[in-house]
Amino acid sequence: MGGSLQRRGKRLAFEDMFAFTRIKKQQQDVMGFLAANKIEFEECDIAANEANRKWMRENVPEESRPATGNPLPPQIFNEAKYCGNYEAFFDAREENAVYAFLGLTAPPGSKEAEAQAKKEAQQ
Repeated sequence: MGGSLQRRGKRLAFEDMFAFTRIKKQQQDVMGFLAANKIEFEECDIAANEANRKWMRENVPEESRPATGNPLPPQIFNEAKYCGNYEAFFDAREENAVYAFLGLTAPPGSKEAEAQAKKEAQQ
């Protein structure tokens, strides 16, 4: 799963490319979902913009940081409020709770709004 391939003195590290591909797919997944559901968002490139990278790293809460290294994208915020990373987004999507995850009100008629109404009716 990670490592390198060495042949005739040449090394090819392939873990980084796998990580890059995974991050890119995760970013596309989040942005595709937001766009498909007409949820406005701003994409902040941390690779090309040091200020964006610094802001992201400073605003991911301590309890959400990895044990070693820096948090990797995608990290999701609603303005300055931290919502979570890709795994948290994925879990919220699986539970039809993305709007709550993002700190937004689910639109009427959505699966999430219907689930919330059903939950409130049971209480």
